[in-house]
Amino acid sequence: MHNRADASERVVAIDIARGVAIIGMFVAHAIPRVGDAELLVDGRSSILFATLAGVSLGIMTGSQHPLLRGQRSDRVRGIVVRALILFLLGVVLASLHSGVAVILHFYALMFLLLIPMLFLRRWMLGLIGVVFLFGAPWLGAAQGEVDAAAPPVSYFVDYFFLNGTYPVLIWMPFLIAGLIIARSDLGRAKTQVTLVGVGTAAAVAGYGAAIVIPGVSSAAHSGSIAEVIGSGGVAVAIIGALLWLTAVQRRSVGRALRVIFWQVGATGSMALTVYTVQILALAVIAGGAEINYPGWPLLIGMLLLTFIGASLWRYFLGKGPLERLLAALARAPSSR
Repeated sequence: MHNRADASERVVAIDIARGVAIIGMFVAHAIPRVGDAELLVDGRSSILFATLAGVSLGIMTGSQHPLLRGQRSDRVRGIVVRALILFLLGVVLASLHSGVAVILHFYALMFLLLIPMLFLRRWMLGLIGVVFLFGAPWLGAAQGEVDAAAPPVSYFVDYFFLNGTYPVLIWMPFLIAGLIIARSDLGRAKTQVTLVGVGTAAAVAGYGAAIVIPGVSSAAHSGSIAEVIGSGGVAVAIIGALLWLTAVQRRSVGRALRVIFWQVGATGSMALTVYTVQILALAVIAGGAEINYPGWPLLIGMLLLTFIGASLWRYFLGKGPLERLLAALARAPSSR
């Protein structure tokens, strides 16, 4: 007998995964670095978010049973609207000089680029992902550093797609991996264990290559093939592990973990709201200047306020405020 979960159970695991990514994001943003030292969460939290974005878009368009042709147009229009809003919000937040490299406008372009792939078969998605994996870093290296003096169109393409902080073409394998995950049977134990195994193998391969092969780097935000494989593998393994651990079929253990991680899941269910509030708060603290944030006191305060606020909002009001607004605006084009 297969170990299956319904849609609500799957959302719990995905929300918890988003919550884990938020915790990592807080650590990355609040804890000062010593020299060129790299924290474990650096780069990996945003990559987990990107992979989960692919999962979410896959769930929105039918999960393992993609929407039929006549059902797709409204959903695709909604995704376009979401992307446009995220792009505008990202531009606004980036202008606040919070000291954080805002990712929302990059995500928006990734959403748009993923649309033509939404209803392809998994094997085709895998092939396209491989093309992005090996082709995008080569294009970025061939283009070279971002030239601020370049013509506007050239600058836009170079900054957003090839050599910016979160180059869209290099990051597409994460969203494609998430879409492949969503097109699988997430409630089946075999799928969950496979995700853990494949993700772990990819992480070992990516980071292992950087250790044993001279000149290969897996450093955070390097955009290297090794980083994409290694960090992408970590994201896939985390998603698979949380799906398996929180399944109702785990009986008492699964139910207990769902209760234990409820606050993390509540936070993850309103990730856009939490992210936006965090940027606004850091912008106020920084006051538009480059500063070193106060480390652990800031991190602990952010975590406590976020967990308490998100949990209370989730319990009494349900969907997060920005998530509710975004969903309403995304539905608007199809309203009659």
